[in-house]
Amino acid sequence: MKLMSLVLFLTFTLLAFNAGHILPGAAEGESREQKVWARAGSSAVLPCHLSPKKMWKQLPDKTSVLWKRHGGSARQEPHVVLEVGYSGLRKTALPMKPRVSVQDSALRNGNFSLRIDPVWSEDAGLYEAQVAYNMEVRSCQVELGVITVTLSPPSPVVENEPLLLSCNSSHRANLVEMCWFHNERLVPTSRTFCSLHGALSILRPAMSDAGSWRCQLKYSDNEIISATYNLQILGFDGPTNPVVYAAAGSAADLPCTLSYLPSAFGINLVTAHWSRLAGGLLQDWGISQNSSSRSFPLHLPAVGPGDAGQYHCAVSVGSKKISRDVTLAVVTVTPSIQGPVSEGSRLLLICSLTHPRGHERFQWKHLDSAPTDSKLAVATSHNLEGHRSQMGPTLEIPQVSQKDTGTWECSVYGPEGKLGAVEYRLQITGAQVSSPPTIFSGQVTFGLTLTLFLLLMACVLALALQKRARPPAFPALEGMVAVTVPRKKEMEEKQKEKIQQTEC
Repeated sequence: MKLMSLVLFLTFTLLAFNAGHILPGAAEGESREQKVWARAGSSAVLPCHLSPKKMWKQLPDKTSVLWKRHGGSARQEPHVVLEVGYSGLRKTALPMKPRVSVQDSALRNGNFSLRIDPVWSEDAGLYEAQVAYNMEVRSCQVELGVITVTLSPPSPVVENEPLLLSCNSSHRANLVEMCWFHNERLVPTSRTFCSLHGALSILRPAMSDAGSWRCQLKYSDNEIISATYNLQILGFDGPTNPVVYAAAGSAADLPCTLSYLPSAFGINLVTAHWSRLAGGLLQDWGISQNSSSRSFPLHLPAVGPGDAGQYHCAVSVGSKKISRDVTLAVVTVTPSIQGPVSEGSRLLLICSLTHPRGHERFQWKHLDSAPTDSKLAVATSHNLEGHRSQMGPTLEIPQVSQKDTGTWECSVYGPEGKLGAVEYRLQITGAQVSSPPTIFSGQVTFGLTLTLFLLLMACVLALALQKRARPPAFPALEGMVAVTVPRKKEMEEKQKEKIQQTEC
């Protein structure tokens, strides 16, 4: 009993001698009180370890550590946070169990730091450690300050729904200034970001607003504190208003992919469906429930110009519902000649887009041969002779030949690259009857005229020869005609003589 009294007397004597002695890491002679800041929800380490000057060998096994927390007011008695006895037995205060711990392997090396994980806002205050070894007692004092960043409404935050980020700390001085940084860039106050009474309001959060947000607090005693919050927004991957380009007759997949797995927020109830309003009729496509996936695409096996338009994807995640619109643009080729094309014909291939956005460019390419200047047309399309077309993205072939047969591809490009393409199969039939060249036409005309003239002369000559060779059919009649003709002449002469005599 006397021995125990002596031990207790020496212990309290050493405690009184070393009271307030702080061991801030390995540095001697620093501030007698350390201050550690931690964000609520993260972890904090309250340092307390011996200086290397004191550590000439490992500490004995019989080492006890007692961490206490002083109350908010000076009148409140300190209460035990964690105690490690000489035997290794641990005692932890119920409100902080199992959030506090010390490392057994570090105790014998002189590291008595207290770890709190996670930190709560009510953990702020003054902590004191008492370490007893080799009849010595040392103490550390560390003040824990807590900075709290609160999100309202609580996670998950849905895209386009207003949110509020508030930031405050346990520091007792007056707050002078608050600044917010997004991905280490200062956020100015605007219609989108409003800073009111130590809080930041985001009226229509977008996917671009996700990431690291840091609040910086400046107080009247020049204390500057900051804390970071990783903001996760439940929305959709990809651009805000996506457009899918598909060739007429091909399949199309319309995307609807969430930014996070619903299970990451502890949500297992997920439903999705697609809809489209076309011609006054509402079309619906149901998607099976799958909480282990974040992608709910709509597959269309074969699309045409009638399928182009706006589609609506709605996903219900727990009690929240998010939706987006996806536009399907169909690329088509319209030829000026339907069906097979005759060789030598003039052909126009017109590439059109059902839902242009104004920045698309078109490019024609002959896939069955190497691209040349005569088989390439870009944007407003130069025809194969180098003349500018006035019909938009049009490919003009003045005279179709056999070398033009095969597959022609019209590709659509935008600022982000190739958007889509459509192919057209050109079939060419036999040669078309057309007017021959001028010189050849004159030669043909002269030859035809000469041939007709010779045929006519041959016919006349044949008739003449046939007439001479044929005997008369009525000989007596021919004699009468021969006699009648002389008599008629005699009578005409006598008549002339009578007239002359009368005149005399």
